[in-house]
Amino acid sequence: MSETIYVRMKKPGRERRGTKPVPIVLEQRPDTLREMLVALVTQGVEEYNARRDDGKLLGYLTAEQIEEKAGTGKVSFGFRNGSDAEADPAVENALQCFQDGIYRVFAGQRELTELEERIPWEEEPVFTLIRLVMLAGL
Repeated sequence: MSETIYVRMKKPGRERRGTKPVPIVLEQRPDTLREMLVALVTQGVEEYNARRDDGKLLGYLTAEQIEEKAGTGKVSFGFRNGSDAEADPAVENALQCFQDGIYRVFAGQRELTELEERIPWEEEPVFTLIRLVMLAGL
């Protein structure tokens, strides 16, 4: 049975206004944070690979599409070139980045801190993934 979850992704300092949660349909309801991250990354890789530009003529973007894409921070036709991404290394990287503190995950107002932590489904949370910006330099 499929499960629709709502995910909001944030990058500190990049959003000027609140980002809207995006509905994502997963094949099944994940029980743990690890299961959710694996499902999200695997689905993201599949969507990325499906956006390949096979030499088709590019269409045009309407004013509404440009405004919508500008809200996400990137205006593009949605096509890409290059080789396909692989799910296994992407999942491994996402899990390692979580463990290294590169991003944090919240279910509603509650931070999920362990990969094996159970997701609090009784709240029907909106999930927020926050990529932390590392400062470097002098």
